[in-house]
Amino acid sequence: MKQYDAIIVGGGACGLMCAAQAGLLGKRTLVIERNEKVGAKILISGGGRCNYTNLGTNIDNFVSENPQFLKSAFSQWTVEDTLTFFESHGIYGEEKTLGQLFPSTNKAKDVVAIFTKILFETDQDIMLNTVVKAIDKSDDGFVLTIEGVKGEQQLRTKKVVMASGGLPVAKLGASDFAIRTAKKFDLSIIPTAPALVPLTITGKEAEWYASLAGNSVFSRVYNQKISFEENILFTHWGLSGPAILQISSYWRAGEELYIDLLPQFKLEKIIKEERNEGGKRLVSNMLNDYFTKRMVEALGKFLPLETKIASLSKADAKLIIDTIHKFRVKPAGDKGYDKAEVMRGGVSTAELSAKTLESKQVPGLFFGGEAVDVTGWLGGYNFQWAWASGYAIAQAL
Repeated sequence: MKQYDAIIVGGGACGLMCAAQAGLLGKRTLVIERNEKVGAKILISGGGRCNYTNLGTNIDNFVSENPQFLKSAFSQWTVEDTLTFFESHGIYGEEKTLGQLFPSTNKAKDVVAIFTKILFETDQDIMLNTVVKAIDKSDDGFVLTIEGVKGEQQLRTKKVVMASGGLPVAKLGASDFAIRTAKKFDLSIIPTAPALVPLTITGKEAEWYASLAGNSVFSRVYNQKISFEENILFTHWGLSGPAILQISSYWRAGEELYIDLLPQFKLEKIIKEERNEGGKRLVSNMLNDYFTKRMVEALGKFLPLETKIASLSKADAKLIIDTIHKFRVKPAGDKGYDKAEVMRGGVSTAELSAKTLESKQVPGLFFGGEAVDVTGWLGGYNFQWAWASGYAIAQAL
């Protein structure tokens, strides 16, 4: 059997970057991928366009028990390094919104092609349609039990890189293998859950949300910890849209969220100005200036739409202001891993070297990407973490 400096479990963003960088350093790796091609999640990201980094990336854009852990990897591989790397292979970034960078070609497959080219040119090996069933410690490293086109066999290596991702999305071969492997070696795990995921509404309230399905509203969604100002989307089962996905990483079951449906205006000021002009218009007329007809009709469940603004009592005016700027939502749950962009939680950063991402307890065992307790915001942050962690690991192989 060929001798490898490391076997990389998972041919996603982190695994591909790790193999590419190791190859550029003259090292030999084997990438084991359970799908029929590498980069499955890259290929579907951003609607097939791949939002491959964010220009504003910093540790504040990540959910982790210890965000400071990210400083080392992000100092080794910066956003500028990502731009330079892809530009050197013919991909230039186009900023869409909020620092999100997409390939100028708008094709995720071009991102994957860069890695497959580097792996070929640096003589790295890829084993497709192969599942790693178990990883065991040996006297001089590790034994991997794999099952693929040639049936079950065992591979030996001194170093293993766990880049097999998290639990989203099952149809792309997602699994908890990295977490199970960490537990097998008695490493601490931060509880996992779906993140960047739509939220569901059940019970009597569900019908109201369903009546607005398809309506998108620019809003500020917030709780006591954080706020996000982007679009929300009403659906038949609850809420989605960028602002909802963002705050879902911070939401915990049983908690309430608040939505400012009109964050760029002050309704108190608008009502006052309407009154100064005589207040002859109805509340519905005023709201029609800012919302769709269907949204205004739905708000009629809570607000006195057919009342003239001049006739509003203090209590009614406060009700309108609070409903629009502090709309209360108590989600029943989320749409689960199949609708989640990423997994929250994972291998505790306390178990890993911040510089190399090698296990402190199990020398030669590395964890990168989504398997680690590092969850980025929506908008390219998770890719930047995948590239940085893959690079950092490659330096230590």
